[in-house]
Amino acid sequence: SQGNRRETRLLGILSFVHSTVWKVLFGKVADSLEKGTEHEDEYMISEKELLVNRFISIPKDMGTFNCGAFVAGIVRGVLDNAGFPAVVTAHFVPMEGQQRPRTTILIKFAEEVLRREARVG
Repeated sequence: SQGNRRETRLLGILSFVHSTVWKVLFGKVADSLEKGTEHEDEYMISEKELLVNRFISIPKDMGTFNCGAFVAGIVRGVLDNAGFPAVVTAHFVPMEGQQRPRTTILIKFAEEVLRREARVG
């Protein structure tokens, strides 16, 4: 059935994570989805105020630990399960004129994913 169709394209799976997965987790679509400018294999999902960072304060001795790592793990699991292995990490990105940094989930796809994408191109 149409509802069970597996996503086979890179932008399709990214769009699924950015919209559907985000809505399930946070009740809204992610603020932005962008392609990295320096690397072919990198994409970023950014959130001005990621829920898990809004209500958790990090002990000083844990420095720049980002609770977004939890969300990065969920995203990695979704991608992995769909056949798009990737390294997924969470980063704080300072924003001009904003007191708090935004959180960016950086997705770096495995080489095999890019090769497959080029083939189906």
